[in-house]
Amino acid sequence: MAILLRTFDRDDFEARKQFIMGLTNDFNAKYGADTARTTITDSYYNMRDLIPPELVEITKNAFIAAGVEPLTVPMRGGTDGVMLSHSGLPCLNIFAGGHNFHGPYEFIPLESMEKAVNVVINLCKGEIAE
Repeated sequence: MAILLRTFDRDDFEARKQFIMGLTNDFNAKYGADTARTTITDSYYNMRDLIPPELVEITKNAFIAAGVEPLTVPMRGGTDGVMLSHSGLPCLNIFAGGHNFHGPYEFIPLESMEKAVNVVINLCKGEIAE
């Protein structure tokens, strides 16, 4: 069995890994040694601790300048941003205008895409809301 363990909290992440290891040990104790094997490979961690607060503020200001109310919420996804952040290039996940991601009702209105483009333009220009 292959599973991905993900959580926003590093301590919870470590606890979940220990829980899985404990299940493996319990299974082997009940059914015999080496009945189950667990290999844990960490692929990446939460990027929250790698993002400077000033980058979040600059991004919020770019949203405001584009007429978009910024919402800061924890989210999953953004694997590229996580990998880049862990390589030394802090990357935020910012919206692309879509709604209902990863479901059968996912959609993106043209107006939302235009707002997303304006946010990126503001970030490139360094424009901030007054």
